[in-house]
Amino acid sequence: MVRMSPRSDVKSPQEAATQAPPSQTLSRGIRALEILAEAERPLSIAELAEALGVHRSVAYRILRTLEDHSLLIRDDSGRVQPGPGLAVLARGVSRNLQTAALPELTQLANTLHMTAFLTVWDHQECVTLVTVEPRHSGAALAQHPGSRHPIGIGAPGIAIQSTMTEDRWRQVGAGIPYRPEAHEARRIGYATSHDEVIAGLSSIAAPIHVPGGRPAAIAVVYIRLDQDADAVGKELAASAMRIEGQLA
Repeated sequence: MVRMSPRSDVKSPQEAATQAPPSQTLSRGIRALEILAEAERPLSIAELAEALGVHRSVAYRILRTLEDHSLLIRDDSGRVQPGPGLAVLARGVSRNLQTAALPELTQLANTLHMTAFLTVWDHQECVTLVTVEPRHSGAALAQHPGSRHPIGIGAPGIAIQSTMTEDRWRQVGAGIPYRPEAHEARRIGYATSHDEVIAGLSSIAAPIHVPGGRPAAIAVVYIRLDQDADAVGKELAASAMRIEGQLA
């Protein structure tokens, strides 16, 4: 009887999935949505095709598919912008975290008269998941859901780093340096930053430990120079603790 040795090139389904090449069409479709989300106005198909680096016919096929799923819409002039289907998808992202954070964000925004927002850690960036602007303030700064900035700058990034020890961050932080300020944020429960993400703006953020998930942060952004950062930081830290209590 001839015994066949196991083939070294036979891979498990998990290994095959890990090593499978990415779908170029899917990647382009996702990138198209990212471009539209970042744009300050609706884009023409030609503009989107140029941003994607593809021919207009390719861009048109991608857009038709996204349009069929209500992920984008076209206005009367044919320009495209994000569609209502994206809002449906967004509601499912960290659903429990959003539910727990929204009342706290609303309270902070209307008490402090600042825009309050929730950020989550996404690889090398912080992504704004939910934002609430104060009801009765014409001077509040806008912070749109989906906004991104590098995890290594700004109070939300420092707060997220503070949920881990420096040694742990070296293991999971993709080579991004651990901010010295994270040690202090770990001690007092909140982080501050000035002129880091956008010149002239300050931010204060408190970390949120998410059971079984990536850490997050609740934050405010403001321009006032006479703001008592310690008082605001303590309010944010208290809100973060209540959110964690809802998630436990």
